[in-house]
Amino acid sequence: MMKNILIFTILLLLSTAWTPLCAAKLSAEKVESKINVTIDGKFFTSYIFSPEEKYPFFYPVNGPLSGGSVTSMRNGEYPHHSSLFFGCDQVNGGNYWQEGLERGRIISVNAEILKTGGDSVVISDECIWSRPGAMSPVKDSRRYIITSPVPSIRLIEVEIAMEMLMEVQIKKTNHSLFSARMASDLSVKNGGSLVNAEGASGEKETFGKSSPWMDYSGKRGDFVEGMAILQHPANPWYPSPWFTRDYGFFSPTPMYWPANGTENTLKKGEKLVLRYLVVVHGGTAKEAKIAEWFELYKIK
Repeated sequence: MMKNILIFTILLLLSTAWTPLCAAKLSAEKVESKINVTIDGKFFTSYIFSPEEKYPFFYPVNGPLSGGSVTSMRNGEYPHHSSLFFGCDQVNGGNYWQEGLERGRIISVNAEILKTGGDSVVISDECIWSRPGAMSPVKDSRRYIITSPVPSIRLIEVEIAMEMLMEVQIKKTNHSLFSARMASDLSVKNGGSLVNAEGASGEKETFGKSSPWMDYSGKRGDFVEGMAILQHPANPWYPSPWFTRDYGFFSPTPMYWPANGTENTLKKGEKLVLRYLVVVHGGTAKEAKIAEWFELYKIK
């Protein structure tokens, strides 16, 4: 793991796209049902795994320029959008996405800080997908590596390994897998920009289109701030099509476009390893060099 971080940093410093700078100092502290992460002494994010929540998630996810969250959660229209999160609806009749714990929930059973201090924070978790009156269909293990190699960039490397505890059928659903809900001031509806790796923009041009990455950004006062999600090429279904909304939601998910048109079926014992890189950045996607970040990420 530390070797991978070192390789990634070396590649970054060798790239002509960035000026070599000393990486920020990070730390993490577990407080009840949260793990709080700071970068150079400033609060960045919390990994929240409360037993009262539908699933674990990150909130806030503070931008490097404003210090305010680039994500939002639980607005009146979509109370099931919780910032930066992972879940799924229509799993063997259960709903591990929308509000209502009785419909299904993803329970953290072992959230830990594996590393704190120095140039990175590493968080791990083990989760069980649970619903009253039904056997658990899935368990997963998660690892997050958080770094800040340059002042205008915060990285969250995500790896989620899902294991099927029985045959799992996921019916066609737009509520699935790794997702983000952006702060309203960054949404396309409020003048922000949603762009994919091919240069398509907005919901109309990006919805249902397969792409290695997607970026959401918008103006905040005199500067621009945003967040990108990059899919690793080793992921199943890569590059997944994207479910996008101009109001601020985006998610790389194959579950809304199953191969047979109705559902995805996964065998008992089957394992899916899903990897993503979240880039929280100052500037537009072009200014933040999201395309170059993807080129570095895809060879990890």
